[in-house]
Amino acid sequence: MARDHNGLTEEQFLAQYVAEDYVRPSVATDMVIFTVADTEEMNYRKLPEKNMQVLLIRRGEHPFLGQWALPGGFVRPTETTEQAAQRELREETAVNNVYLEQLYTFSEPGRDPRTWVMSCAYMALIDSTKVKIEAGDDANDASWFTVSYRLIKEQKELLEDGYIQTNHYELKLSNEHETLKSIVERKKKSIESASAVVYTILTNDGLAFDHAKMIGYAIERLRGKVEYTDIALHLMPELFTLTELQQVYEVILDKELLKAAFRRKSAHLVEETDHYKENAGHRPSRLYRRNRERIE
Repeated sequence: MARDHNGLTEEQFLAQYVAEDYVRPSVATDMVIFTVADTEEMNYRKLPEKNMQVLLIRRGEHPFLGQWALPGGFVRPTETTEQAAQRELREETAVNNVYLEQLYTFSEPGRDPRTWVMSCAYMALIDSTKVKIEAGDDANDASWFTVSYRLIKEQKELLEDGYIQTNHYELKLSNEHETLKSIVERKKKSIESASAVVYTILTNDGLAFDHAKMIGYAIERLRGKVEYTDIALHLMPELFTLTELQQVYEVILDKELLKAAFRRKSAHLVEETDHYKENAGHRPSRLYRRNRERIE
């Protein structure tokens, strides 16, 4: 039977082990929940535009009482971080079985004024037509905020063996009643075969904790993956037009796309159906769905 340098077996070691002798962090999950929704369009001959939205809750307790934050909570002893994220998603939106992806573990000391808290952040993509939002126990309100995340400054410093790329982004979140703004710095240091990225919140107005970082990180992940995967289709209803799909790509990437080029690029992601969408003032548009072979 194996014994350690004190002559203890594993059973003996565990019997006398005191976990309280070591400082341990609390572990939380925070959810960046994205959806895409139509804006109201007064001109019936014009198709409604779309915008990307993120779900925020207004905190009903200290710290950051009254400020907006991402939905989230502490991981329970009986669950994994992913199970905690799924639970939070159910509690806040009443939906299950949606796209869920782990983003990053935010562990900077002092990120939570209460104690040492590490947060395992997740990104969820949901169809806005299936969502019913409800504020949790520690929240006074829950609301969808339209998201804008735009590059406002960039600088590159060359090193002998690499470079430092510094980008500043303006994160703007708005609903019917208020607008929140943050400036997020993304600094990437690349030398030879190694690289590291550090996010810093330079200014912040109304968003709790370090959640501006999390939202920026999630948007960059989404923009990166939309170029080479079918991730955007998780934001679509079961049936949709190609124009609607292109609009979703455009709001994610924050740029206009050429119609012909987009349709060539996305052709393998979708399959046509025998259904059509009746649009007032327009010819009926064929409806598509996600390519079943890709789902399988």
